[in-house]
Amino acid sequence: MFTGLIQAVGTIQAVMDTPRGRRIVLDATDLGPATFEVGESIAISGVCLSLVRIEPGQRLEFDAVRETMAVTSLGDKHPGDAVNLERSLRAGDLLGGHFVQGHVDAVTEVVKVNAVPGDWRIVFSLPDMCRNMIVPKGSIAIDGVSMTIATVDSNTFSVAVIELTREKTTLGGLKIGSRVNIETDILTRTIVNYLKHLDPAALQRMAANPADQMIGATP
Repeated sequence: MFTGLIQAVGTIQAVMDTPRGRRIVLDATDLGPATFEVGESIAISGVCLSLVRIEPGQRLEFDAVRETMAVTSLGDKHPGDAVNLERSLRAGDLLGGHFVQGHVDAVTEVVKVNAVPGDWRIVFSLPDMCRNMIVPKGSIAIDGVSMTIATVDSNTFSVAVIELTREKTTLGGLKIGSRVNIETDILTRTIVNYLKHLDPAALQRMAANPADQMIGATP
């Protein structure tokens, strides 16, 4: 479990094919002096992976199976690319973002960047599979970064990005066509799944009127 509060930006050092997928080697120096354990979970741009090897200089190695490479943006990554890093939540840690599992729902693309000082917004294509789970003012993880959804329409959704987030995560480097991992809010997913099995008509109404999904909206 993670919070979506990025602790560091790492750099991919190497990507090597393995019989089951790929091994990803990261420079995690910016995580600061830390004691890592083989087997611990670390979110890499929103994808939860297990640490399989630790090398001197905080070079961390992870194995990603073919399925992970196919359904996330990790399959696009090459040596030199930057990735967001977050270690798993521990008892007593502050929960400043929202609950993030590190299980990517979809990969989507940036369709517009409004680089306006004081109101920097990024607009993304709205994947069909996530349409019922992306709601105005709800939470979403974008490449592992906990964000609040600003707007939603029939084809896109947007987030407003503060300067600190642009500087301390990879979101500041996104441009039109950039592919990102998205994970919808676990609470929203649970409710949508419940309604889908209990009352399919209710889910259709939600899809037709996404604004009605906001807390306090009239049924």
